[in-house]
Amino acid sequence: MRTFIAVTAWLTTTVAASAADQPIDVFLVAGQSNAVGADAPPSQMPNDAIDDSILFRWRCGDPPPDEHDSISNGWQKLRAQPLGDPITPRRDRQYGNFAQPDGGFGPEIGFARAIALQQSTPIAVVKVAFSGTHIAGDWNPNAKATDAATEHDSRGACYRELVQQSRRAIADLKDQHYDPTLVAMVWVQGESDATAQRVDDYQHNLGRMIQTLRSDLKAPELIALLGVNTRFGGGKNQYMPAIIAAQQAYGQSDPLACYVDTAGATIANHAHYDAAGTIDVGQRFAKALKAMRSVAAE
Repeated sequence: MRTFIAVTAWLTTTVAASAADQPIDVFLVAGQSNAVGADAPPSQMPNDAIDDSILFRWRCGDPPPDEHDSISNGWQKLRAQPLGDPITPRRDRQYGNFAQPDGGFGPEIGFARAIALQQSTPIAVVKVAFSGTHIAGDWNPNAKATDAATEHDSRGACYRELVQQSRRAIADLKDQHYDPTLVAMVWVQGESDATAQRVDDYQHNLGRMIQTLRSDLKAPELIALLGVNTRFGGGKNQYMPAIIAAQQAYGQSDPLACYVDTAGATIANHAHYDAAGTIDVGQRFAKALKAMRSVAAE
């Protein structure tokens, strides 16, 4: 009888704890320097009280992922990210993490603030982004660290870090009695694939990464929101139109994907959005997600 009572009490406690888990929607932000927010100074990020309601963790910087990155080391509130410990002097693909000594912020700010206003369910954002990276190699889910080394290629290290950070984030949320759902990924990338060697394979590589990510994270309904700085190269990069077209085509072929046009977002230079443009881009991604959700609800 005592054993029966003890087991019953344990089951009751377990069910009660499970029932108390708080639902939370999780969003990923990934890509290269315009996902990092390389030229978006924290001093130009408007304050917003809603940031305190949004969980946020990040790892961003220069490839490959290493101890020089800016890293949150767990969950914090939504905020600009400080400079890591960048390699100096700058060389190869070491860009200094951010252009400013006080760090920077990416489209996660405008995106998360807008999403938080759209829904009552709490949200959490996981940002994993590395400047100057390409989907052909750095974000290639099939690449291995043991593959033959090639110049300017981390051999899938950025993709593996995205998976690892996402899994860790989900596990941590569960440990904190949340019931997490991976909803969508904001993907801001493509500029480094706008080359003669990579452009023709971009749509295929993009689709492969998205499909593999859904499988690796056990999130088959993960929405992929796709964007790129359409003015990268100041109009002189002949391959950018093909990158844009590839994102548009993939967005049309995958019912859980959408191309987000960032044309007109203000820029700091030929490569990066400025602070206002970075916030604007994030808001455009949030608007696109809202539209997709509205269609799905019909």
